[in-house]
Amino acid sequence: MTIAILDGGTRPNGNTKILTNHAIQGINAEIIYLKDNQIHPIIDMRHAPEGFQDRNDDYNSIIDRILPHEILIFSTPIYWYSMSGIMKNFIDRWSQTLRDPNYPDFKRKMAAKKAFVIAVGGDDPTIKGLPMIQQFKYIFDFIGMDFAGYILGSGNKPEDIYEDIEALFKSEQLQKKLN
Repeated sequence: MTIAILDGGTRPNGNTKILTNHAIQGINAEIIYLKDNQIHPIIDMRHAPEGFQDRNDDYNSIIDRILPHEILIFSTPIYWYSMSGIMKNFIDRWSQTLRDPNYPDFKRKMAAKKAFVIAVGGDDPTIKGLPMIQQFKYIFDFIGMDFAGYILGSGNKPEDIYEDIEALFKSEQLQKKLN
């Protein structure tokens, strides 16, 4: 079982990264830091005669890295009650890949994966983060991926996540599932 983590954080050693690292401690996983890649926003060309055009960025290389993995962990801070902008840009681009002749089996390959979400935010994230979790569920349902679980943690200032005993416990439970 191989694992890729799509890290949508922007803060070095942020709370989401700490919680995600806690969940994968001792597990071999490929971590992809979205912030270290150039991912242009989608330009919707679904109905244009010429279709989607190459954006000349790092997006396709990330797709190439995640396709071989069986499990994807979407790790994102909660920004304004949703996923980070870089994570959203990445997922928005799936519309392009679904129509890309270079990835004819994209949806089928993605549908064979299990997905988890790990997210941390302030302002009561275990309640106010639920619409974001629902958004991920709709995304995974559309693509056919098995949404295998999520963890919502509470933290705003650096290292606040260490005070969220429930989220840390849930990350240990996820670690057991992944082993």
